[in-house]
Amino acid sequence: MDDVDARLQQMIEGLLDQRRPDASICPSEAARAVDPDGWRDLMPAARAAAGRLAAAGEVEVTQGGAVVDVTVAQGPVRVRRPQ
Repeated sequence: MDDVDARLQQMIEGLLDQRRPDASICPSEAARAVDPDGWRDLMPAARAAAGRLAAAGEVEVTQGGAVVDVTVAQGPVRVRRPQ
């Protein structure tokens, strides 16, 4: 895992820590915080960071309110603490 990947994971966790326990974030929020100008290029890495955190049990990735596997989910996803 390189520095950007680690920063994205830390940012996802940090953003969730700042929210209500039942709130979610979009991976793009973490990408924007890490690189405000190049965030779009970071989206695959942000989704991968969410996937690693989900695999570790730290977060859940959802789509339409249902927990999904981010590696196969297409379209927008949200990230939340496990419910």
